[in-house]
Amino acid sequence: MPSEDQPRLLYKTFSFRVKDATSRKYLVRLGNAVNTVWNYCNEISQKSAQRGPKWASKKQLRDLTKGAGRELDLPSQVLPSQVVQEVIDEFIIKRRAAGRPQLRWRKSFGSKRSLGWLPFTNQDIAVEGSIALLRGQKFRLWKRRDIEGRIKSGNFSQDARGRWYCNLVCEIERPAPVNRNRVVGIDLGFTSVATAHNAPDLEQARFYHDLEPKLAQAQRRRRKRLIKTIHAKIANRRKDALHKYSRAVVNDAGAVFVGNVSSSWQISSGRGKATHDVSWSMLRNFLQYKCDHAGVVFAEVDEKLTTQTCSACLSVNGPKGHKGLAIRQWVCGECGTVHDRDGNAAINIARLGCEALGLCPGSPAFHRGEASRHRRAAT
Repeated sequence: MPSEDQPRLLYKTFSFRVKDATSRKYLVRLGNAVNTVWNYCNEISQKSAQRGPKWASKKQLRDLTKGAGRELDLPSQVLPSQVVQEVIDEFIIKRRAAGRPQLRWRKSFGSKRSLGWLPFTNQDIAVEGSIALLRGQKFRLWKRRDIEGRIKSGNFSQDARGRWYCNLVCEIERPAPVNRNRVVGIDLGFTSVATAHNAPDLEQARFYHDLEPKLAQAQRRRRKRLIKTIHAKIANRRKDALHKYSRAVVNDAGAVFVGNVSSSWQISSGRGKATHDVSWSMLRNFLQYKCDHAGVVFAEVDEKLTTQTCSACLSVNGPKGHKGLAIRQWVCGECGTVHDRDGNAAINIARLGCEALGLCPGSPAFHRGEASRHRRAAT
């Protein structure tokens, strides 16, 4: 933790699309050179593991790749040495996370080629208006917003449709914590993507299902470009809805708590298409970094028994088992309170989050939201 006299810093990524076709061709060549460096490090790491228990270190890989930028097939251009070092650093991080000396090869050609990627440091990049300068090479950007803070690092990345984006990681000051009493608990599900206590709900996701007939028709006709466009439209609609919902929640909340439902468990149980469509992990990530940037408290809460526990008297007598999943409303046998299944879970998640962080769940804002939830469930 930084001292009190030093500002606490955050990192924020600004992404801008590269808009000229000539730079795209140059970026493809640089991306292929990056793939060559990655595959060379992968091969050296694999051979070092065969000789002994110690894998090739970062220093050894850097020594072996000195001057590699001039040897790669780049007409009249040189791959900056800082870019080569960034590729090696990323390879070491991925290798340590995977726990094995050899990673997947990056392919530059063919149907299964890797998407382009070109990392850089703040020493290699400069942004002047809507133009990014990478070691003197100009890239025109669709600059839709101003850059905040100081650039630390970044990369050029390619999407499935071949479009390139410039991603800049900037260092900004952490805002002071907000002084709001509203506590928001969010229960994630399929009927409603997010059912919230003290905040609006996010209705059922139809991002994929609405475009499924058009996607099936394009697949039967083998129109590959249209297929990629439809998939991109689905992803953009999903991100737009989740961005708007998470921003609306964070702007009014003082603390946000989300249930830790497992996406991998739902996929393994046979609900993979619906789970990917709702994208719970993306929503949690959006809420987490937006709360962090806005000075709002955020935490994930264990949602075990939250649907079966009465939020009024805390007795566990709700519907259980697979048959109980079809019961969306139930009456507490102890106090007689009528509960909406998802709304009751959201209230319990908010209460558990307050108890875990030592906050006061008995605030007036909390009780106003709980009473309104009960009134809606009763009607």
